[in-house]
Amino acid sequence: MERNASLLVVVDAANVVGSVPDGWWRDRRGAAERLRDRLAADGVPGRAGPTEVVLVVEGAARGVESVTGVRVESAPGSGDDHIVELVARAAGDRPVLVVTADRGLRRRVTELGAEVAGPRTVRPG
Repeated sequence: MERNASLLVVVDAANVVGSVPDGWWRDRRGAAERLRDRLAADGVPGRAGPTEVVLVVEGAARGVESVTGVRVESAPGSGDDHIVELVARAAGDRPVLVVTADRGLRRRVTELGAEVAGPRTVRPG
């Protein structure tokens, strides 16, 4: 792994948005856009150095646009499978942090060498 490689932060939008019962289910796309905007404004608290943030959306949130500081990827199928693909592509080349509370996804990405953190990392409350 390259010493100065930027940290890749992959955020499981559905899992993070769903971690707080604030009515997100009434407007999944809007909830994903609010998370994207918070990530663009605040980054990933507690992480110093260069980071690349990728927000993976699925289902009704597909089509959310990228903004400066956050690349949004619409999963063609399962969001979890798409996140695993992103981690597998980056594995060994750079550090990867996946933000999710999904136990199955956490297991899959740690097997590939990623670090994991819960939704409160990027969405306090």
